Amino acid sequence: MTETIRLTAAQAMVKWLAAQMTEDGDRFVEGIWGIFGHGNVAGLGEALEKARQDFPTWRGQNEQTMAHAAIAYAKAKKRTRAMAVTTSIGPGATNLVTPAALAHVNRLPILLIPGDVFANRRPDPVLQQVEDFEDGTVSANDCLRPVSRYFDRISRPEHLLTALPRALATMTDPASCGPVTL
Repeated sequence: MTETIRLTAAQAMVKWLAAQMTEDGDRFVEGIWGIFGHGNVAGLGEALEKARQDFPTWRGQNEQTMAHAAIAYAKAKKRTRAMAVTTSIGPGATNLVTPAALAHVNRLPILLIPGDVFANRRPDPVLQQVEDFEDGTVSANDCLRPVSRYFDRISRPEHLLTALPRALATMTDPASCGPVTL
């Protein structure tokens, strides 16, 4: 009889990413670069701390340079491996646009996981949130849509069941390879 494992959505995502292997037996997403703050510290930050032995986290000082380092890694590994980058909501997320555009044009795999507004939209406004006060469905992360080969806003845990395989398929497909934003 198997034992039920209870995980948060962030823990499930990190566990799934850590389990995705290449044909050579290496982890496809080697680890994650992160600056933690509003929108990613409580859920994802806690999950990464618990998984630090299986899925390494590196701290950066600037979101843009972390993403550039991640795409340099993908290029050095000839698109056979990738890294993830997480940021806080607002200006931190917008710092991913230039490297995402570079990865998009050069078809380099990178997984972008910017913080976002809470699904219940409280508190509102979030500190440093770049938002559209007329449309609650829009956040700063929407600026990543045109420079992502695959974009999905995860607002419910079960969204991961379809989003993660699609994200991996995009990053590993030579024809559609490029940045993925979740």
